[in-house]
Amino acid sequence: MRRPLDLRHVTSPGLRDLIELANTPDFDRVTEQIRDLRGCTSPVNLHGWTLTTDQTTKEVVRSYRSEDEPSGRLLTACGNRRASRCPACSRVYAADTYHLIKAGLSGGKNVAETVRNHPRAFVTLTAPSFGPVHNRPTTDAGRLRPCACGETHAEDAPELGTPLNPAAYDYTGAVLWNAHAGQLWARFTTYLRRALAEHLDMSQKALNTALRVSFAKVAEYQKRGLVHFHAVIRFDGPDGHTTEPPAWATFDALRVAVGLAVERARLTVESNSIGERVIAWGGRYKVDPISALDSGELTDAKVAGYVAKYATKNAEGTGTVDRTLMCRPCTGRGYVRGPDRFHDMCADCDGTGQAEPIKALPVQQHVRQMIRTAWALGHLPEFAELKLWKWAHMLGFRGHFSTKSRAYSTTLGALRDVRRAWRVAQAEAARARAGLPTSDENTTLVTASSWTYLSSGYRPGEELLAAQVRHDIAHAERIKSEGEPWL
Repeated sequence: MRRPLDLRHVTSPGLRDLIELANTPDFDRVTEQIRDLRGCTSPVNLHGWTLTTDQTTKEVVRSYRSEDEPSGRLLTACGNRRASRCPACSRVYAADTYHLIKAGLSGGKNVAETVRNHPRAFVTLTAPSFGPVHNRPTTDAGRLRPCACGETHAEDAPELGTPLNPAAYDYTGAVLWNAHAGQLWARFTTYLRRALAEHLDMSQKALNTALRVSFAKVAEYQKRGLVHFHAVIRFDGPDGHTTEPPAWATFDALRVAVGLAVERARLTVESNSIGERVIAWGGRYKVDPISALDSGELTDAKVAGYVAKYATKNAEGTGTVDRTLMCRPCTGRGYVRGPDRFHDMCADCDGTGQAEPIKALPVQQHVRQMIRTAWALGHLPEFAELKLWKWAHMLGFRGHFSTKSRAYSTTLGALRDVRRAWRVAQAEAARARAGLPTSDENTTLVTASSWTYLSSGYRPGEELLAAQVRHDIAHAERIKSEGEPWL
């Protein structure tokens, strides 16, 4: 009989828990479950069961119970798209986004391959200026010039993007622009079609009958804390990507229409506190052709990779935090409704509405001031619907980071369904090899399940195993990128 290990000398809770796990007969299953997550940083813990039966014979084809796991729970990937939260799941999201964008440029994934012959453009739309900031200007020849402050900043200089004169910077305008950027994009797509019809000297009804404009876009934060959009815009025939666009629907027409739409797209915001503000695009925008050939500057693969990279980023590139500052018990209001229907001060945030004080955040002053401005504007009655206190950590931006028109290409859901079907097929093949009952094309399966959320995260020992998985994956990717042979 084995004597139990004496772990009193082990001071690390994680190491103590790992040793205990390693001395259980089910340790292989523990490591297998964690490796299947491929390094997810905060897996979802579930408790429940799934039962799949043949509707005709009532034979059980597949069954699973979380109680049969060594820990009594099932670990599933969190699925977070943000690289700052979960690098593992964000890599999957980035890969799906890459294939979604690439399919709309080169075909595949149920998109006609002839789509690569359609006029396509990579469009960049930026925010206007709300005050001069430190930057790295260049000459027409690409040579670096001194900033307006007189210095030549390094690429990683912390002052880049911060105002030259913070007292004169329009923080209110900057936050409101971020808050309405999504609506401004929607307004832009409307004016794009109108401008195109005007440029081609035809009615909008006739244009819509002969042409369909498809797009996919992603948002990116600039160092100054303002979002700008990168978009793939494509001309299709009336039935979408399966039909060729008319001969008069050229890249030049698209470029002219984008310029007109940028000038005309406007939103007016009225407030008793700050007066009237006009939300518009900045004067700097780019419309570049996308080449179907590898020799082009912007190829299908390069554009898809560029969009996929920014689809997993948040505002952390500007130096802000990646978590909401809203106190959840009082939802940022600073008070809760008591039993006598009177408002009582929230004890969790001492009435501030903040989960953590803004003045204590580890951010630079420019970012802190944008957060403060978003928080203050969010509590004005005329901006209550914007819920800016909820999105203060995002510097006011509350839109989706990546969106697409319905007919651009496939969907993220369809890509996940394909991946799920592949996993089911692999499981069926494994059951067949083990001599267990499987389903075939003529079998009608009925699945019943019941699942309950328990928590998120790992046990201390499991976290050490997950860290090793992340290290192994990163090492393999580094070796692959460097092209070095395995030693």
